[in-house]
Amino acid sequence: MKRALDLALVIVSLPVWAVALAVVAVMVRVRLGRPAIFVQVRPGLHGRPFRMYKFRTMTDARDGNGELLPDAERMTAFGGWLRSTSLDELPELWNVLRGEMSLVGPRPLLMEYLPLYSTEQARRHDVRPGLTGWAQVNGRNAISWPDKLRLDVWYVDHHSLRLDMRILRETLNRVTRRHGVAAEGEVTTTRFTGGDT
Repeated sequence: MKRALDLALVIVSLPVWAVALAVVAVMVRVRLGRPAIFVQVRPGLHGRPFRMYKFRTMTDARDGNGELLPDAERMTAFGGWLRSTSLDELPELWNVLRGEMSLVGPRPLLMEYLPLYSTEQARRHDVRPGLTGWAQVNGRNAISWPDKLRLDVWYVDHHSLRLDMRILRETLNRVTRRHGVAAEGEVTTTRFTGGDT
């Protein structure tokens, strides 16, 4: 039923998000250049890797040694706006159509985090990752890693269609208010270094 709901909602809303996708793609090309789409391998269901698609929000500015500058220096005002409105996530709807993601589930994090999770935290991969999730409507990037991962595991243990609809409704409220977009003092969030503190 969860997969059927994903497909139904994405297909029914296709006229809206397809137009939004096209408009944002043009804006990204004009403001940040090409490619407009940022592709990164992330862990999916049971930790299996997949290619996740997002709109890029940062420049490719590098230092004298050819190394990328810190995120805070590469993030533009336009990129920050994309993230605060979650419009940078629109291309992930393609991942939903492909069955690699769900509309609701724990956010797909970095592959390098996989060996850092405790056994309990790793259970976040027992369901498909989502565009939004229980952690996102309960603090997003403004909460600590342990809290975020506990909320992800709570979702794994309690997920239902009713809960998914609640999360989708609350996500619209959170995005509208742009609440919890970044961790304090960060342009996005801090890096996960393992452990439960």
